Formats: sequence, C-alpha cells, structure tokens
Amino acid sequence: MNRRALLWLPALGFLGIFFFYPLTRIFALSFRAEACTASSLRLAAKTLGFTLYQAGLSTLLTLMIGLPAAYLFAKYAFRGKTVLRALVAVPFMLPTVAVAAAFNALLGPNGWVNLALMRGLHLESPPIPFLHTLGAILLAHVFYNTVIVLRVVGYAWSHLDVRLEDSARLLGASRTEVFLRVTLPLLRPAIFAASLLVFLFDFTSFGVVLLLGGPSFATLEVEIYVQAMHYLNLPVAALLAVIQIFFTLGFSAWYSRMSARASVQIRPQSARRVRRARSFSERVFLAGMVSFLFALFIFPLAALPIRSVVRTDFSRGEPQIALTGRYYAALFVNERDSRFYVPPVQAAVNSLTYAGLTAIFSLALGFPVASLLAHPRRIDKILDPLVMLPLGASAVMLGLGFIVAFNHPPMKWLASRWIVPAAHTMVALPFVIRSLQPAFSAIPQSYRDAAATLGASPWQVWRRIDFPILSRGILAAASFAFTISLGEFGATSLLARPEYPTLPTAIYRFLSLPGALNYGQAMAMATLLMLLTLAGIVLIERTRISGTEGF
Repeated sequence: MNRRALLWLPALGFLGIFFFYPLTRIFALSFRAEACTASSLRLAAKTLGFTLYQAGLSTLLTLMIGLPAAYLFAKYAFRGKTVLRALVAVPFMLPTVAVAAAFNALLGPNGWVNLALMRGLHLESPPIPFLHTLGAILLAHVFYNTVIVLRVVGYAWSHLDVRLEDSARLLGASRTEVFLRVTLPLLRPAIFAASLLVFLFDFTSFGVVLLLGGPSFATLEVEIYVQAMHYLNLPVAALLAVIQIFFTLGFSAWYSRMSARASVQIRPQSARRVRRARSFSERVFLAGMVSFLFALFIFPLAALPIRSVVRTDFSRGEPQIALTGRYYAALFVNERDSRFYVPPVQAAVNSLTYAGLTAIFSLALGFPVASLLAHPRRIDKILDPLVMLPLGASAVMLGLGFIVAFNHPPMKWLASRWIVPAAHTMVALPFVIRSLQPAFSAIPQSYRDAAATLGASPWQVWRRIDFPILSRGILAAASFAFTISLGEFGATSLLARPEYPTLPTAIYRFLSLPGALNYGQAMAMATLLMLLTLAGIVLIERTRISGTEGF
C-alpha cells in the first residue's frame, strides 16, 4: 500500500463506518412493511408538500429582501457599509437554537415587543401571536439566508462591466430596458444559484421549524425527529429520511451546475463604479434599506442578551421590568434538589468538551486528506467528492442513521459518550478539509527544496517552513469544527443522553418548560452560546486563508 493510500485510509474508514454504513441501514429500514402503508405514504406526501411550500415561500421572501440589499452594496458607498455587511453575515453562522431564542426574546409571548405593547396599551395578554406560526418560520429563514443572496448576487453585480450598461443607455435604452435586457440576463445565473442554495437550506431546516413553528408545522426534518423520538417509529422515519436524501442530493447537484455558470463579465478596475446617493429617490432608497437591514439584524441579536438580564413581574396585571442576574446564577444551581437534574452549566461543559473533541478528531482525519488535495492526482480527484458527501446529508438524518446502525451488537455504541463527538466530526469534516486545503496549497515548493538543499531534514522542513505557513489554516479549521460542534442541534437532539445534555438541547428543553425561571435560564444559555459562537466566527475570519470564502 503506497503512502497516498495510507493517508486516505483514516478518513475513508471513518466515512465508511459513520456515514455509509448508517446510510445503508436507513435505506434497508425504509423498505420495511411498516414504512410502506397507505397512512405512512400519506404522511410522507403531506410532509414533503409542506417542506417544499415553506422552503419556496422562504426563498421568495429572502430574494425580495436580498436582491435590493445586493444592489445597495454593489452600487452605493455609505457610512457603516462594512459594519452592516458583517452584521448581515453573522446569523448564517449562529446556531439555530440561539436564533430561535433571539426571536422568542424579541417577538415571543414574553418578548420585548409584546411586553411593550402590553404595558403601553394596558393589556393582560400578549397581543402578537408569533410563536407556532408560519410567519415565525419565514422570518427566521430570511434572517438566516439573506447573506447568501447578498454574497452570491452582490458579488456578481459589483463585478459587472458597467460599460455594457452605458453602451445600452447611449443607444437610447431606458433604465428599465437596461436592467431587463442587459443587467438581469447577466445576473440570472447568480440569482438562480443563490435561490437554489437558499432553498436547500430552507428545505433542510430543523431547529427553526421545531422551536418556532411548533407541532402544527412539520417539515421532513422535524417529522423524522418526531417519528424517531416521540413515536419510536423508525421505519417511517427512515422512509422520510430517504425522501429527503434524494431531494437534497438533487438540489445540491442542480446548485453545483448553476454555480458553475454563475460567472459574469468582469469589469476592469478602472470601470468599477460605486457612488454615493445623489437624487432624492436614491437617498430615500438608501436610508430605507439601511434602516430596514439594521433593524432586521440588530433587534433579534440585541434582544436576546438584554432579555437574559431582565426579570418581568405580572402580579399587577401589566408587566413590571427590572434588571436581574438571577438567571445566570441559576445556571450553577440545582433548583429542584434532584439527583437526576443536570445543572445548565454542566450542559455548557459538555458542549465545550464535545467541541474540543470534534476539533481534534476533525483535524486528525482532515489534515492528511487536505495535504493530498492541495496537489491532487487522479485518485485524489476521484475520492474528493466522496469525503464531501456528508454535506448533502442533514444532521437529523445522520442522527437517525446512528440510532439505526449503532444500537445492536457488535456496534452497540449508542449509549457511549463518544457517539455525539463522532456525529459532530462527521458534520464538520468536509468544512475542515476545505479550510485546510488552501493552506497546504500556499506552501511554495521552492522553499522546501531550498531548505533541503541547505541540509535541513524532513522534520526541520516541516517545523521551520510548513508549520508556520499552515498554522493559520489549522487554527481556522479547528475554529470551524469547534463552532459547528458547539451549535449542532439536529444530530445531537437524537443522540445526546439526558444526563449529558449540550447547550442547544438544554436550551430547547428549558424553552419547552413553563415558568419565568426556566425561560430566563434558556435566554441566558442562548446568550452564552451566541457569544461563544461569535468568538469562534471572529477567530475564523482572522485566521481564514484566502480561497475559503464563499458558500
């Protein structure tokens, strides 16, 4: 066995055990008689229909906001542009439970908007029904995915050669005709690519639908979870997972084709035109869009930490508000004095432990693969798509596969504490490989050759040349894996044992319980999770190697 095969072996072995084997078990289970009944097929059709409907509607709304925002960033210079661009990108990396908690803190029954209306209008009940509505799902999806349209379409728009538009105007075309006949045809591939990617993320949405939609709105992801965890109906859950896999892989393949076509006629640097708003209508558009985007992205992110330090008292009818640190203090206390109760701080410790293990495992498996893909040979190009396949599978499907595959001898690993970091590693591994690959490509071979000519041993070449160049990529990849594990909710909700909860599963549990203290602790945990994730995002951006941007 040659050296390249040995370097591929750990990742392929891990992939075979923790991805392909569970996948084959899901396929086998989906053909059981229980999964092929008329009621099961009706449930699958109904769930698939709603999944497609909410994903399509969410995508349409995201485009309605994202396209004007892309035009704004591509064409205009304005104060706060860099801050706003970063702000729009933050939600995409946030855990779904943190985003759900943020919208709960803003628009939920105990959220700021309802509290203000109750106090201002002297009401005794929340006037805005937000939770468990389709609107809550759609708003959270727009919050999450606007950055995709902004990055994909905005990049294409900002790099169009404006001389094409100028030529059309000189030939007598109006602004509308220039947009419809010149700009739009050039942007159409980028718009389609962005739409498909947004649709794919909305199609596989889990945490947002589960926490904000409630029992009345079940997508394929949510129904897989319900059938597996509430009804213990694994064959039906497997049937739904197989349906989702086919649709997800189909949309992913379609997106790959469209993104390959999403190139535009690049304009030279001298022809780029970013200007300040001059006319009244331009100033109105600029002020309106900037204000709307700031409100859409700042209010939920700010509502969560503020709500975690505010206590509300309804004893006098109208809500009375006061600052408090009780919710954070309660994270360390066993309020129920029960041996079976796990304090929330232990969930934070569990999450950090799992995230650390995920980073270590992902680096150990991804490092040799990334080194080969930096200068790939034919076999490497064949195996590369294989290690990227987990990107096309949802975390909930992966968790279901683990339940089906690892609950019987000789692989009865479901009760092991290692099963959660193994699932997280499966989710994070493709991102780690793609983060490390540009770092390996950045090492000049001439440096290595020069060092070897001067008598350096292979170890010295690695220590003095390779590692200093790779260190930023290693830190970025580790941060990626750590952040992904920290917020992972789909697979964890199926695999985490009650005595070893993570922060996302603990937040979901506390939000489901009645009482102001439980709600406050959920807000406090979600704030901690959001801050930890933001720290990871900052570290990733500071250490990111050129070539890893994009979707």
